[in-house]
Order: sequence, then C-alpha cells, then structure tokens
Amino acid sequence: MKTLDCCITDYFDYCDNQKKLNQKTIKAYEIDLKQYFCFLESNDEFLQKNKICKYIEHIQSTYKPKTVKRKIASLKAFYNYLVYENIIDDNPFNKIRIKIREPFILPRIIPKKTLIKILSATYGELSKCQTVYEIKCITRDVAVLELLFATGLRVSELCYLKTVDVNLESNYIKTFGKGSKERIIQVCVPDVLSALKQYKKLFEQEINTCGYFFVNRLGNRLSEQSVRFMINKYVSKIKKCPHITPHMFRHTFATMLLEADVDIRYIQNILGHSSIRTTEIYTHVSNAKQKQILSRKHPRKKLDVNKG
Repeated sequence: MKTLDCCITDYFDYCDNQKKLNQKTIKAYEIDLKQYFCFLESNDEFLQKNKICKYIEHIQSTYKPKTVKRKIASLKAFYNYLVYENIIDDNPFNKIRIKIREPFILPRIIPKKTLIKILSATYGELSKCQTVYEIKCITRDVAVLELLFATGLRVSELCYLKTVDVNLESNYIKTFGKGSKERIIQVCVPDVLSALKQYKKLFEQEINTCGYFFVNRLGNRLSEQSVRFMINKYVSKIKKCPHITPHMFRHTFATMLLEADVDIRYIQNILGHSSIRTTEIYTHVSNAKQKQILSRKHPRKKLDVNKG
C-alpha cells in the first residue's frame, strides 16, 4: 500500500489534472486535510471511525456551521478518492451520521436604487477620464460590474474567465463553477455587450498575452480582491450606501429574476446550482419583500370603512 503522504500528493494531482478543479478549491482542500492530519496523533489513525468523530466534534466547537460543512466535504472527497483508487475498501464516513444545523440567513441583496447609483457612478467616472490609462481602467471596471450583475457569476468565476470563454460574436460566456461544472450564459443586454466589447478592444494585447479575459494593470489575471476594491471605490462615492460585496450582485440578479416571474429552474441553471434547494433561498427573499409591500402599500389601508 502507498504511504499516506504519497496518497495525498497523488490526490492533489488528480484534483488538478483530472477533475480540473481551480487552484482556489485545491488550496482549500490542502488546508482542510493538513488540519485534519495535524489533529491525529499518528497517520495510522486516519481510518479510525472514532478519530474522525472526535475531529468533527472539535471543528464543530471551533468553527461556524458553513465552515464545518466545507471541512467535512473536503475529507469526504479525499476518502472517496481512496476508495475509487482501491487504496482502501470502505469509506469510514459511510458509517458516520453527521448532523449540522446551519442557521437560516437570507441572502443580502442590493436595493434597485443603490444598484443604479453604483453603475451610474462607474459610468460617471468614465465620462470624466482624461488619460488613456484612466479610460482603460474605468472601462474595465464598467465591464466587470456590468457582467457581474448581467450573469450572476461568482466573483471567482468572473476572474477565471479565459479569453476563449468569452464569445462576443455569439454573445455568450462559458464558465466553470463548483466541481468544474460547465455552463453557458447568454449575454443579451446591449449595454453589457457594449461594455465588454469596448473593454476587449482596449485590452486586446494584454488579454491575448495573459490568456485570461479580465486583466490587471500589470497584465496578470484580475484577482477577486481587486474586484472587491473596485466595488468599494464606487460605493464610497454614494452617500449612506451599505457595504456591498461581489456576491450581492449574484443574489440581486437571482432575486430580481424571480420577482419578474422567471421559473426557478431556469434561475437554477443560470446560477449553476446543483440542487434546486440552493436556489429556493431566493423565494424566501421574494416572500419577505412581498410581506413588506403588503404591509406598507395594501389598498385596504386606504379604505375608510364605516364600522359603526
């Protein structure tokens, strides 16, 4: 039998070369597995059910439920690989019942008026540009923010778009979500297409050299952190604007589609959710808004009924 260290090395090669997982996911797997094996007193314990249970108890007392779920998923994926490669006969997780109660939190969305202000602030900065460098930078910002809202992409998906993934002749993008699941999203809004075409025209040389569609000032792939800084820059120009994250564009996109009576199955496919249950969280947001509307604007409140 291979040594455990060899198995781990081979596993990450498998994740990279066969499963084609992005480097961010692989890095998370590495951190989670390293933490687990540091918890064990010896490598011989890694197949012992009681040790796994003790580790789960440890992380449940240390981390939030969402983090615990991710760390357990990382372990399960590794053990599934060992079974798949016939390195072990049984997955010890098959004999462990895990119950994690995750608090229900409604996704935060960007109010429509705020969204308009953010996009308007971006275009406003573009209209004030005086140098070629400024024009290029702000044109990129416009394209990034327009695409985030137009497609509901995760920020990591946007940053990892390759040149070949963006087709501005047939107006679609191809992205690889969680688990390297491929999906095609049509880009149908003229303003968004115009922003992307303007950006590509200005950055064509850098894009071709880098291989990624969105590039930074050094000609490298645009990072997720850069997108966060970008959003904060324009949000800071708006009075009394709440903190906005890239993922809130995704939440807002999905919620507005649902409120426009788009079938939830279509929204599931566009967002790349493997389970409809994940998408259904937006129905709760829609219901919350419905309650708000009815409590404030119900026509019955305007009826002066004589009860005497």
